[in-house]
Amino acid sequence: MGSNFFKHRLSDLLSSAGITVNGSAPWDITVHDDRFYRRVLSEAHLGAGESYMDGWWDAPALDEFFYRILRAGVEKQLSGLPRLLNGVLGKVINLQNPSRAYTVGETHYNIGNDLYSMMLDRQMIYSCAYWKEALTLDDAQEKKLRLVCEKLMLKPGMKVLDIGCGWGGAARFAAENYGVTVTGITISSEQAKLARELCRGVPVEIKLSDYRDISGSYDRIYSIGMFEHVGHKNYRNYFQIVRNHLAADGLFLLHTIGSNRSGTNTDPWTSKYIFPNSMLPSASHLTAAAEGRLIVEDWHSFGHDYYRTLKAWHSNIEDNWAALSLAYDERFHRMWRYYLLSAAGSFRARHVQLWQLLYSKNGIEEEFRVPR
Repeated sequence: MGSNFFKHRLSDLLSSAGITVNGSAPWDITVHDDRFYRRVLSEAHLGAGESYMDGWWDAPALDEFFYRILRAGVEKQLSGLPRLLNGVLGKVINLQNPSRAYTVGETHYNIGNDLYSMMLDRQMIYSCAYWKEALTLDDAQEKKLRLVCEKLMLKPGMKVLDIGCGWGGAARFAAENYGVTVTGITISSEQAKLARELCRGVPVEIKLSDYRDISGSYDRIYSIGMFEHVGHKNYRNYFQIVRNHLAADGLFLLHTIGSNRSGTNTDPWTSKYIFPNSMLPSASHLTAAAEGRLIVEDWHSFGHDYYRTLKAWHSNIEDNWAALSLAYDERFHRMWRYYLLSAAGSFRARHVQLWQLLYSKNGIEEEFRVPR
C-alpha cells in the first residue's frame, strides 16, 4: 500500500473526531513528515508519541486534540498489535515484582528535582489536586492534603504511614497540621534525599523502601499516587500488607488513577518513556483485591480535577523552560509536553479516572460523614 493510502485513512479517522490535517483550529494537527501517517496506523499511541517527539507533527492544543480523539473512540480503530503484545506481557510476567520495584524510581522520579520543583506546587505534590473552591495550584494541592487528612480523621499522637511519599509534602503537612508522627517510604533515591531535607524538624521519617518491606503498626495509612505502580498480580498482596500493618480501628486511604476497563499493563509509549512497569487499576480490580481484607467506607471520583492539575503543571513547565533548557534538550521538552497534555486530554474525556477510596480494617462504628 502506498503512502497516500495511509494518509487518507488516518485523515478520515481524524476527521471523524472533528480534527483536520493542516487545519486552523487549535486541536487540528500540522504534519511535517508524511511518514507520520503510516507510523501511527501501524504503531498506534507509541507511533504517535515517538513521531511527535521526533518533530513529525504538531498541534497547538495537544490536550484538545486527545480529548477529541478519545471521545470519538478513534484510538480503538488503530492497530491493536502493540497494545496486544503489551497486554500479553503483563498477563504472563509480574512486571512489578520486587526485583523491578525500583525501576520507575530510577527512570521517572530521579529525572531531576529541578524539573519537579519548577513544575509542581510549593509543597511538591506530584498527584491530582482538589480544585473545589481553589484558584491556584498551591491552594488546590493544600485542599487535597486537607481532604485526605480529614477523611482519615487524624488526631494528635497517631502513627501514620505514607506509602509512596514522594518529596515528603503530604507527610510534612500531616505532621505540622494534625500533630501526627509519619513514616514515609519511596522507591526514588532522589525523592528520599530531598524529602529528608524538607521534613527536617518535624516528626517525619523518610525511608528508601518498597511497600513489601513495611514494618510496624500504624493507626492510619495512606497512599497518594503510588498504586499505579503496584500491578494487578500484586493487588491482593498489597491490601493484605496494608491490613497486616493497620491497627484494629485503623483507616486506609487510597488515592489512585483508575481505568474504565480491566487491563494488565499501560500503553507502550507511557511504559517506554514515562512510567515503566506501570498499570492502572479498574474498579473491579480494587474491589476484588480488598475483599476479605478491608472494608470500603467511601469511593470519591474527581477525574476532571486531574485535567486542571496537568494543565497547571504544563503551564509551569512552559513558563520555566528557559531555565530548564540548560539541562534538558528539546526532544525531552516535546516528550514531557506530550505526556502532560495527552494525559490531560484523557482525563477530560473521562477515558481515565481519579479515585480516592477510604477503607477501614473492621468497619467504622460511629456516624461519620465523609468530607467532600
